[in-house]
Amino acid sequence: MSEQTPHVPSRRNVLRGTAAAGAGLGIGALGAPAAHATTAGSVPAAPPDDTAGTAAVPERRGATMAGVPFERRSAVRIGIVGYGNRGSSMIGHFLSLPWVQVTAVCDPVRDKAEQAVKAVTASGRPAPAVYANGEKDYERLCARSDIDLVYVATPWDSHFAIARAAMLNGKHVGVECPVAMRLDELWELVDLSEQTRRHCMQLENCCYGRNEMRVLRMAHAGKFGRLLHGAGAYNHDLRGLMFSPTYYEGPWRRLWHTRLRGDLYPNHGFAPVANYMDVNRGDRVVSISSFGTPALGLAEYRAANMPSGDPSWKESYVGSDRTISMVRTALGRVIRLEHDVSTPHPYSRINSLGGTRGVFEDYPARIYLEPDHKDDEWADFSAYAAEYDHWLWKEHANPPGGHGGMDYIMVYRLMQCVRLGLVPDFDVYDAATWTAPVPLSDASVRAKGAPQDIPDFTRGEWRKARSGVDSVKPA
Repeated sequence: MSEQTPHVPSRRNVLRGTAAAGAGLGIGALGAPAAHATTAGSVPAAPPDDTAGTAAVPERRGATMAGVPFERRSAVRIGIVGYGNRGSSMIGHFLSLPWVQVTAVCDPVRDKAEQAVKAVTASGRPAPAVYANGEKDYERLCARSDIDLVYVATPWDSHFAIARAAMLNGKHVGVECPVAMRLDELWELVDLSEQTRRHCMQLENCCYGRNEMRVLRMAHAGKFGRLLHGAGAYNHDLRGLMFSPTYYEGPWRRLWHTRLRGDLYPNHGFAPVANYMDVNRGDRVVSISSFGTPALGLAEYRAANMPSGDPSWKESYVGSDRTISMVRTALGRVIRLEHDVSTPHPYSRINSLGGTRGVFEDYPARIYLEPDHKDDEWADFSAYAAEYDHWLWKEHANPPGGHGGMDYIMVYRLMQCVRLGLVPDFDVYDAATWTAPVPLSDASVRAKGAPQDIPDFTRGEWRKARSGVDSVKPA
């Protein structure tokens, strides 16, 4: 339980302030970058682009949440909203930590909520309260007084509303990707986090991958020299899962391919590269240009695999099979993003970083650095493990669970920060930045690749160097 409870504005005052702040919010790039902002080991690759961003920044109605710690507490009490594929795979990580208590669970499918209860009681903990009365029963969970953080693992279109309800009820909230689907929703989450003094975090597990954390530490140590470019992706053949009658709870994920043409899921590829480049911590992203192929893959898969009477035959797919985006930063760097879940290919997040002294590329992991390597041949990335592995991976060398252990590392670190009263490794500004390509890539694709300005969600705080995922081990 928290040892002190900070003041939380009333729901009515927050709503009034948010409504005023929401008037006239546009897509323009915001704020001219400061001259030569740097962070440790991250030297500007080029002079700042002073032409990027001319639109006015929406007025801040609360102090920044950058660098704000959690309240220290002896135990962390969480409420879980959503117990589908993701929620059921993550609950065990929370329950593996003795200082974590699952006090409430919510899913509109009662059988799934009861499965969550069984998982909690099997760990020797008291049964959590159940909220399974319709799609909005999460509102009653968020109103409880015995929850410190709400964990959200539901279909994408509900993420914003649940995160909003959590903060308005005085709860911190961690949301699976993406945190919201519209630009105005991203701004509202930023405003609410600042007004309520509650953290709203995108739970981006790929930031905690072993390779990603090693590259991050090497970048900060200057091993890549001056950073120039990076790339990230979510190239994952999901056709079979999207048409499965049981894997997802309904066709919600496939239906997004009937609505948006851009990068529907940028976070896994974007967030690690943004961390390498200290985005929001000395640099910021200023624009995105996106291009999409025709949408053919899902229709061809349906024709080959689905019976004529299947409901999917009523769907028309507009989403690009492969979206390729180029993101520019204030310091002149370039990030390439890709998204493709509709065609056959091996899984890849690309995960590359290049600078004036060399380059790293993943899938498979390989590296070439001067003066370490010669003869234009890729070298063994594992040779850098002993010196550059993050302390979390040294402390948890064989983490349990899926995705190579990154899920566990993420949960452990988040719960550690909440319990010890530390600043979270990423915040609402990162959540908004990493998710902004969802609506902006769609707008760019529809405009034949025309650049779209990425807002400065930090309202100028990006110029200040501060810590992130490359954290120091707490005492």
